[in-house]
Amino acid sequence: MPHHAASELYDLAGFRAGRDDIRPFEPTDLGPVAGRDLVHLQCHLGTDTLSWARRGARVVGVDFAPAAVEVATELAGDCGLDAEFVCADVHDAPAALGGRAFDIVYTGIGALNWLPDLDAWADVVARLLCPGGVLYLVEIHPAVLGVVNDGRTLSQDIFDADYVRREEEGGTYTAPDATLTNTVSYERVHAISEVLSAVLDVGLTIELFHEQSSTNVPWPWMVRGDGGLYRLPEGWPKYPLTYSLRARRA
Repeated sequence: MPHHAASELYDLAGFRAGRDDIRPFEPTDLGPVAGRDLVHLQCHLGTDTLSWARRGARVVGVDFAPAAVEVATELAGDCGLDAEFVCADVHDAPAALGGRAFDIVYTGIGALNWLPDLDAWADVVARLLCPGGVLYLVEIHPAVLGVVNDGRTLSQDIFDADYVRREEEGGTYTAPDATLTNTVSYERVHAISEVLSAVLDVGLTIELFHEQSSTNVPWPWMVRGDGGLYRLPEGWPKYPLTYSLRARRA
C-alpha cells in the first residue's frame, strides 16, 4: 500500500492540491450529491470518496486493507474534508457500518474483479440502500480485460470466466520496480450480464446503463488525450473501455 500512496499514478499531492478524481460523465449519471449520504465500497486510498465529499456528499469509505484506510483517513484530514473510513471486508459492510442506510452506494474502477460472487455483493448493496436510494457503479469494461495484453487480441475469457492467478514479477502496477513480499493475486472477469442479473435479482430497478470510449486507467496501448483520459489509438476498431450503471431501490 505505501507503494500506491507514493506513486505518480495516484498522485496524492495533486489530490491534496485540489484535483477531482471523478470521471467527467459521473456527475451527469448520478446527479447532485450535496447533502446526501454516500458509502463507497472498496474505496482503496479514498480519492474518489473524497472527490464526492468535495461535491457536498456526506461520505463513508469501506476497504478491507488497514493501510488503505489509514492513508484515506490522513488524506481527508490533510484536505480538510469530513469523511469516515471503515476497515471491513465488503461482504461485512452492513454489520461494520452498524446497519446504517445510505442514499447512494458507490463503487468505482477496478473493484468487482476481486469478488467471487456478485450475488452476495448485490445483497450487500441492497441492504445498505435506504428506500429510494441508488447504486452507482463505474467499472472497467470486460472487453478491455479480454484484450488486456495488447488491446487487440482476445487472450482471456470474458464470459463464464474462472479466477485467473497472477504473479507480479516486478512490483505492482503503480511501482513496477518495487520488491513485494506477497506477489500472487487472483482476479475474475465478470460479464456485464452477471452484473445486471445480480442487481436485478435483489430487486433494484436499473435506470441507466452507459458505455464510454475513455478511461483514466493508463493501459500501455492507449493514447492519453483531453483531460488526461486515455483512449484507443486512431485507426483502431472501437470498443467500450468503461461502463456505468445506476439502479434504484424501491
